Amino acid sequence: MDSFKQANGITPELASCHTAVVEGYVVEGHVPAASINKMLDERPDIRGLTAPGMPMGSPGMETAGIKAEAFDVLAIANDGTTTIYDHIRPM
Repeated sequence: MDSFKQANGITPELASCHTAVVEGYVVEGHVPAASINKMLDERPDIRGLTAPGMPMGSPGMETAGIKAEAFDVLAIANDGTTTIYDHIRPM
């Protein structure tokens, strides 16, 4: 899995537990579907999206009785740099 992540531009700092390629974009970690749909609608010139780590409350990390964390979805540029793509804030 590490070689697949590296081949798709996922460095250890950007890594999480899940990696997918969706219509040519890499999606790393617990990225919300809304962020993925936004990327597919906008078709930005990026490598993909990541939600590094495993933020509590992110898709698949919801746990009863544990408060959801705010987290950012990062866009991974083709040169490997990142910018904030979406701010995820629990209600």
